[in-house]
Amino acid sequence: MINYGSQDRLLTAVDAIYEAATDPSKWPAALGAIADCFGDVGAVLVWRRDDGSFGTIVSDTLIDAQRDYEESGWANRDIRATRATERGYFFNGVPITDRHLCSPDEIRNDPCYTQFLAKQGLGWVAGIAVSPEPHVGVLVSVQRDSSRKSEFSDDELGLLVIIGRHIEKSLRLSIRLLDAELTRLGLGEALARIGIGVFSLDSLGRVVFSNPAGRRLIGDELHLVQDRLRIGSGSTREAIDEAITHTLRGYRHDLVAEPKPLLVHSLNSNRRLVIYLLPIGTRTSLAEEFLTNTRAIVLVIEQKLDEPPDPTLVRDVLGLTLGEARIAALVGSGLPPREAAERLGIAEDTARNLLKRVFSKVGVSRQSELVGLLAKLVLR
Repeated sequence: MINYGSQDRLLTAVDAIYEAATDPSKWPAALGAIADCFGDVGAVLVWRRDDGSFGTIVSDTLIDAQRDYEESGWANRDIRATRATERGYFFNGVPITDRHLCSPDEIRNDPCYTQFLAKQGLGWVAGIAVSPEPHVGVLVSVQRDSSRKSEFSDDELGLLVIIGRHIEKSLRLSIRLLDAELTRLGLGEALARIGIGVFSLDSLGRVVFSNPAGRRLIGDELHLVQDRLRIGSGSTREAIDEAITHTLRGYRHDLVAEPKPLLVHSLNSNRRLVIYLLPIGTRTSLAEEFLTNTRAIVLVIEQKLDEPPDPTLVRDVLGLTLGEARIAALVGSGLPPREAAERLGIAEDTARNLLKRVFSKVGVSRQSELVGLLAKLVLR
């Protein structure tokens, strides 16, 4: 249960998370706001790409600790990071804390705990995978002061799940802007080059900016009428219009609730549109002039009907974890488990174990049944 004080901190964190969507330099501040939700020292965002590259963003309170971590070689001796990688936690979207990674004896005696963490005044950690992209794994972790003797509770891990959903949605834009080819560009030029549709809306719902990818998607189930987006038809349009209105007004309940994507099926072409709404708070101060009046950003991602569905849609529709949904999306589109594992960069045994859990949760026993279920609930 979230009390009013913690709800205020959560709303502050959500605002900061969406500010970072269009300005990745704001992620340290967002991570600090996330740590404040728990009353903890700081937070860390770690990503690992499928080409082996990786990077870290930390809240300002952890800059010195992170520098020591890298310069003293703890990056190669961190038992928690090693276990998280080995056990697929960068992938599966399940919240974790120390008890999921290390034994009590390891927590008492491993050098990572007794030397590095003790030196930095740190103790417990809580983390969750938040990447919406198949080619990059992202884990956000909250670092707890060692003077707080209790590790993270299940309720706190539940709060991290809510925060993780907002980070995941923000990263759909932010990951692309963090791409090495775009970091040297201004925001406007970077948005012009990314391959997803971006529409910024003012407080009245009028489109004040759209990038080339977004303008190419106009037509069929996406229209611009008197400077306003019209997405879908019938009850789908009504639901999306209502969601946009709520996002623009910034209702507290809607900001705290777990965000979910919206799906639009095309009537006349072989595609579907996945819609994400990012609220931009009135306190936002963005560097680029064209975003100064923005109160919401609409992300529109086109997916062909012969391509695997967005894993977050599969997760939300079928009640899976993100890792299970990634496997279900690929295998449910006809890909053999071995090829699905290769595409996701995980072991085939891991993929098959995830698939078994998917079958158990959704009540099917073979791949053909999963294909039929996805076709009924997600693809058509």
